[in-house]
Amino acid sequence: MTDTSKLLEEMNNRSREVFRRVVESFLNSGGPVGSRTLVRSLDEQVSAATVRNVMQDLEYLGLLDSPHVSAGRIPTELGLRIFVDGILEVGDPENEDREVMDATIVDKNQEVGSILDRVGSALSAVTSGASIVLTPKYEAALKHLDFVSLSHDRALVVLVFTDGHVENRLFTPPPGHTRSSMREASNFLNAFLEGKTLAELRSQIAFEIEKSQIEIDELAKAMVQSGLAIWDDEKSKAERLIVRGRANLLETETAKDQLDRIRHLFDDLERKRDIADFLELTDQGEGVRIFIGSENKLFSLSGSSLVVSPYMNTDRKIVGAVGVIGPTRLNYGRIVPIVNYTAQLVGRLISDRK
Repeated sequence: MTDTSKLLEEMNNRSREVFRRVVESFLNSGGPVGSRTLVRSLDEQVSAATVRNVMQDLEYLGLLDSPHVSAGRIPTELGLRIFVDGILEVGDPENEDREVMDATIVDKNQEVGSILDRVGSALSAVTSGASIVLTPKYEAALKHLDFVSLSHDRALVVLVFTDGHVENRLFTPPPGHTRSSMREASNFLNAFLEGKTLAELRSQIAFEIEKSQIEIDELAKAMVQSGLAIWDDEKSKAERLIVRGRANLLETETAKDQLDRIRHLFDDLERKRDIADFLELTDQGEGVRIFIGSENKLFSLSGSSLVVSPYMNTDRKIVGAVGVIGPTRLNYGRIVPIVNYTAQLVGRLISDRK
């Protein structure tokens, strides 16, 4: 039994009911709730003094907090975790929500990236939060690659896969590199890449760098460290993070410091090139996971929560994720089922493309 489960088990019926009412009131209003308000909503006839004592006990356990000396209580992150794990009841998504999400995938023959853009926008609109969609990446084995210089600060890498698929990726090369150095870098990488995926190639080159302990061509090294170039083409099939509904989250927060933290969060998300962290969040297997505040390093500074679910291909391999970011007082009961439904919807779409 986990520590959170033990805390829930230790509560008597009265404590559990007071705790539930405080959390539900907070999720609805975002503000603290006082003992007199609770007395009017409880089924059991108890005094305000009795309720205050119960709330003090819950505060001592670290489940509630008082933002001001004379104010009521709000749940802590631990309190929200216990509520989500042990008290929250999650049903099926509402019919209207399902219909909105279903409408994003009317034309299954359309390019996957465009469909997932619509999925992100619709999920943001349905939840009134900020949505994230991590798109799948192309993982076939490589046959050959070439670097092509476009200008002093712009270059192209042409990737040829063993199944005949060809992709072009734009990137910014390290300063001072010439067409000759790019050819040398191509030759260096081509010596290792045949039959390997991009991920396997990165691992191989990292091993070669560590084994040789010498300075390998800086271009090849930089390309490996950056994931073999960055997609600038919106039609690309590379792993990509789609963030939608930034304004929804900003509108829910009023304090300047909170706004600043959330803006920094989204600035980081939109700049972030290595977004594997989102898949790591879902590595426990299928199903929705909820990260509240500091439980997730990506969102700890903004005081936000993340509800995220992976989606899988026909081989039951996790290839991406969808989620919703919002304040800790998210309507978890409504958002969890719609995130889960959306992940299943996207998973079917990806599987149908195989």
